Amino acid sequence: MIRTAALDALPVREAVPALVSALDGHGTAVLCAPPGTGKTTLVPLVLAGLVGGGPRRRVVVAEPRRIAARAAARRMAWLLGEQAGGAVGFTVRGERVAGPDTVVEVVTTGVLLQRLQRDQELAGVDVVVLDECHERHLDADTVAAFLLDVRETLRPELRLVAASATTDSAGWARVLGGAPVVEAAGVSYPVETVWAPPARPVRPPHGMRVDPAQLTHVASVVRRALAERDGDVLCFLPGVGEIARVAGQLGGVDAEVLQIHGRAPAAVQDAVLSVADHRRVILSTAVAESSLTVPGVRVVVDSGLAREPRVDHARGLGALATVRASRAAGRQRSGRAGREAPGTVYRCWAEAEDGRLAAFPSPEIRIADLAQFALQAACWGDPDAAGLALLDPPPAGAMAAAREVLVAVGAVSPAGGVTARGQRMARLGLHPRLARALLDGSAALGARTAAEVVALLSEEPPREYGDDLAAARRRARAGGDAYAARWRAEARRLERAASPAGRTAETGAGAASSASPACEARGPGRSPGSGAAPDDSAAGLIAALAFPERVAKARGEGAFLMASGTAAEVGDGSGLRQAAWLAVAVADRPPHSASARVRLGAVIDEDTARSAAAHLLTAGEEVRWEDGDLVARAAERLGAIELAVRPLRTPDPALVRAALLDGLRAEGLGLLRWSPDALTLRARLGFLHRTLGGAWPDVADDRALLERADDWLEPELSRARRRADLGRIDAGQALNRLLPWAAGEAVRLDELAPERLEVPSGSRIRLDYSAEHGQPVLAVKLQELFGLAETPKVAGVPVLVHLLSPAGRPAAVTADLASFWQGGYRAVRAELRGRYPKHPWPEDPATAEPTRHTNARLRR
Repeated sequence: MIRTAALDALPVREAVPALVSALDGHGTAVLCAPPGTGKTTLVPLVLAGLVGGGPRRRVVVAEPRRIAARAAARRMAWLLGEQAGGAVGFTVRGERVAGPDTVVEVVTTGVLLQRLQRDQELAGVDVVVLDECHERHLDADTVAAFLLDVRETLRPELRLVAASATTDSAGWARVLGGAPVVEAAGVSYPVETVWAPPARPVRPPHGMRVDPAQLTHVASVVRRALAERDGDVLCFLPGVGEIARVAGQLGGVDAEVLQIHGRAPAAVQDAVLSVADHRRVILSTAVAESSLTVPGVRVVVDSGLAREPRVDHARGLGALATVRASRAAGRQRSGRAGREAPGTVYRCWAEAEDGRLAAFPSPEIRIADLAQFALQAACWGDPDAAGLALLDPPPAGAMAAAREVLVAVGAVSPAGGVTARGQRMARLGLHPRLARALLDGSAALGARTAAEVVALLSEEPPREYGDDLAAARRRARAGGDAYAARWRAEARRLERAASPAGRTAETGAGAASSASPACEARGPGRSPGSGAAPDDSAAGLIAALAFPERVAKARGEGAFLMASGTAAEVGDGSGLRQAAWLAVAVADRPPHSASARVRLGAVIDEDTARSAAAHLLTAGEEVRWEDGDLVARAAERLGAIELAVRPLRTPDPALVRAALLDGLRAEGLGLLRWSPDALTLRARLGFLHRTLGGAWPDVADDRALLERADDWLEPELSRARRRADLGRIDAGQALNRLLPWAAGEAVRLDELAPERLEVPSGSRIRLDYSAEHGQPVLAVKLQELFGLAETPKVAGVPVLVHLLSPAGRPAAVTADLASFWQGGYRAVRAELRGRYPKHPWPEDPATAEPTRHTNARLRR
């Protein structure tokens, strides 16, 4: 029996006519409705014609999370007076509760994505509702783009609704082709905000790490909320680990402490979503931000933290990172306190910080690993995703890295087209790396063994399972906890998918699809195995197949080098410390650490590493500049890992020359022999280049000279074999090759930039051209310039005269001798004549005889 009173009480009912009208007129719409208005439950029932008397339509509702999909389906079924599986059903990975009479089906976005790849027309579906699209999950963005493509090319009658409480409505309306925006004004109960920052500063989150002091503060705020307010308390934390730590600090509170997250057992999820007759504290990840109504909640404690995916393409590491939650997420969270009655939100940060938070969460397409997205786009027939209507385009660098992965696992051809193997991998519902491990691992080990290990990698086991993948598999087999139950279900699903029957079924589905033409599959070339290998070797092979660039060789106890070039370490007390080789399945990099920390790995041998990462194997001559000299050897490598090395007696001369140039670039041209004459020549040429330019070469910059190594360092460089040979090259003689001989200017070198300049005393004084941007310097004793009225010039540039005392110490500097004789000389004469009485100090230097001698020598 339909619960009419409950349906009538849902505020979104007032916006339903406008939504129906928008869909009738445009075919797409954006629905903005505050939390608790019924957009997730009433709207699909109305669009399906199950309530309200409209025409009967088949409606698919896509939710970002499994827990939300189950809860929404059960709530709609309850409103109809039924159980889930009748008119309303749901499908999530590994679980389907639906039947032939199901009209409204709630699915996860991942499930809908798989259906679209199998049947692009989405036959039999009339309306798709994309719920909670503000969360900007990659699957949701991809589904929206694919559905818009279907509407444009195959089924213009397919209706599409983007629904959320807090979203970029203008952006979604634009993506949906100018769709109307329908807003529902919900009956929102007032929510009081209490700012509750820590009393003392806490360290900001970094990577996965959250300052323990922050979690202690959150626990204290929960206790405060229990004391100050009535009703259940819903506390938002970034992850499962933080939930467990805060739960440990809430011992003794007068309330039941429940933990809800994507891994929580179904019984716990049901308990959280049910009405209770006692007080509760619900510790939750972001799963409770939207789509779920937790009855009895009057208080929200918001830690202000969230988790987002991050990818370190340079190190080949992907992980979640703890970040500050956006203002939109904060509004969603606080709204949980006012869904049933007036409530309170305790925010564990200062009010002044709130305005500096990001407006919306970062779209996954900007920050996540895009390998799975790129494979989906390739299967759709748009490898570059250039033709997809996306709210944000995928970053070019991340797409390039994704294509490299897909080519390496045989999912796409080098040209970007999807292969038959890639089509099958896309339908497994796994990351392409894990799909490769399942397919190739099944051929080597058997489908059951491969499926069990891949199931461990698709949902990382709890930390208490340890860091040894093989041991974690044994524990999951024997375990009776919630994780073990999910693992067994997923392993069965993957075993079916990897079996010959599953392969046949999927091939048939692929043949009916309109995806791009298939290319040749590229498998590992191993024959199928009939039985499982021992746990350790099986776990290692699967992990190595999934992450070949993370196979790692020991280089000290507990220290490893991965094929990607990243150092890795295992924790103290780990059973993996003594391994010679590891396959690293999960790793992250702690703050300020150059090494990754192994979270989950398996022992392998060298043969397994070579087999799994065969595309990284290289062998050949290596001639390079290393540790200050040339090193020549024949080496076999697995990525960055050195497997075998022997010295080379006769290395390739071209490689030697290139390595010596690398050495010169790294350490500078000081490796050559620079005599004083060579340094002077370089300075003279540098002066002429700055002054006259033209044919005179740039020799001041090492990089400029090295770019012209062929012009001036040959043939000496080609004859060199080691660092010592570079030290024998006369740099001055080599530089002469750069003089503008062809232009006829080289013969004017001594005229334009003479090495020495004759002064009135008859002395030939060396000019200093080393001033990088200045004039040539003439450092000469003052008495030797008596009678010289004008400043000497070089290439039209007045020299800078450093006038020296008889002892050779600086007395004055001038670029205008005439002015100096008229003014500055008197002060110099007054200061020095008493100190050097034996030297001439005439009153009129313009008419005095220049000399380098004393008065006594002059009298003789």
